[in-house]
Amino acid sequence: MISRIWHGWTRPADADTYEALLRADVLPGIGRVPGYLGASLLRRDAGDEVEFVTITQFTDMEAVRAFAGPDYTVAVIHPEARRVLTRFDARSAHYETILTPEQVREIAARRA
Repeated sequence: MISRIWHGWTRPADADTYEALLRADVLPGIGRVPGYLGASLLRRDAGDEVEFVTITQFTDMEAVRAFAGPDYTVAVIHPEARRVLTRFDARSAHYETILTPEQVREIAARRA
């Protein structure tokens, strides 16, 4: 499994709007990509801005390329999101996911 991590920032006044866009349109829309497994969304108040971290998960790098294109590290940003983001990572980082919360629970259950 591959985890794709990306950061974006908004003004505090735009944070709820951006979060709603991610929940209603952006993240569900990625679900149409073969090999997309889901996402986590993190939010942090950082004073004069709000930081969002999205962690999308895909079965493999081919699924990431199906989502992002041949230069798969380039950030994929919904046009409406660009209007409320004050800054964002130009590129996403990709990691091999070696342990998931579900796997940790399974390990703990076997030890119990």
